Amino acid sequence: MRGDIRIKIHEANYKLPGMANVAVSGPARPLRGLADQAQLVTGEGVLIDVPAASLPLRMLSALIDWLIYGAVLVALIVAVVFASRGASAAGVGTLLLVAMVAAFIVLPVTIETLSRGRSVGKLVCRLRVVRDDGGPIVFRHALLRGLLGFVELWLMQGVPAFVAACCNSRCRRLGDLTAGTYVVRLERGLQLEPPPGMPPHLRTWVAHSDMAALPDGLALAIRQFLTRRAGLSPAARDALASSLAAQVRPLVAPAPPPYTHVEDLLAAVMVRRGDLEAARLSREETTRRRLLGEPSSPDPTAGVVGGVSAGRIRA
Repeated sequence: MRGDIRIKIHEANYKLPGMANVAVSGPARPLRGLADQAQLVTGEGVLIDVPAASLPLRMLSALIDWLIYGAVLVALIVAVVFASRGASAAGVGTLLLVAMVAAFIVLPVTIETLSRGRSVGKLVCRLRVVRDDGGPIVFRHALLRGLLGFVELWLMQGVPAFVAACCNSRCRRLGDLTAGTYVVRLERGLQLEPPPGMPPHLRTWVAHSDMAALPDGLALAIRQFLTRRAGLSPAARDALASSLAAQVRPLVAPAPPPYTHVEDLLAAVMVRRGDLEAARLSREETTRRRLLGEPSSPDPTAGVVGGVSAGRIRA
C-alpha cells in the first residue's frame, strides 16, 4: 500500500502511517512457529507464545488422573462397605454417592486449586491449566472444570470432551470453554531476548514522567524495531524510528529533553512500560496475598506468564 508500511510481528500486522517507499529487510521471526499456540504480550512489548497441550498429551494426563481417582473411589467404597454394616440400603447408597462425588469432583477441584492448575497426571506430562490470559487459575475455574469434567468425562465417557477438543485449536474441552481456561505445555523453556536497556541520560526524565497506556500493537512494533534495527538500511531505520517516536510522544509527559535521539526515546519508553507492568503485577499479588492471608513472596510476579521480561519459562 502506498503511503504506509506494515510490519509483520509474530503473525500480527501493525500499520505505520506516512511511510512511503520504505522497505524492511528480512522476515519477522516468530518465537515459535506453531499454529496452536497462545500469544501474550509482556510489559516490554514482547509477544510470547505459550504452546497449548496436544490432545494425545491431554488424554495421557487424564488417564493417569483417572487411574488415581478410580483407586481413591475403590478405597472409599471399601471403607463405606465396612463402616455401614447393618445400615439400610438407602444409607449405603447415600454414602456411595458421597464417595463418588468426593473422588471425582472434590478431590480434582481441591488439587487443581491448591496447585494452581496442576494434578498428578499434569505433573507427569508437564502440563498446567491456565486462564485464557495466561494467568494462574483460582477456585472458580477449578470448580467449573471439575463439575463439567464429571459430566463430560465420567458420565458420558469423554465423548463430549473429545469432540470439543477436536473443534478448537487449543484442544479445550467443555469445562475449559466454560471456565475460560486451557492447558499449556511446559516441557520446553522459552528463551526471550533481554529487553532494551535504559539510556543513562534519560533516567531522570523517565523517573519524573507520566506515560499513558501504550497500545500492544505499538509496543510490539517498537520492540521489533529495537531488536532488528541493526539489519535495516540507514534510511529505513531513521524513517521507522521517527514514525514510532511520533506516535509515542503524545503518550508521555513532560516531553523528553531536547535533542533526544528517537531510538533512545523508544528504548526508554519500553523500559518504563516494563517497570510499570512489573509494579502493577506486584501490587495485585500483594493485595491477593493479603486478602488470602498468605505469606509474602520474594518475587510477586513469579509464575505469571504475562509478566515475563526475559529468561526462560519452565514448569
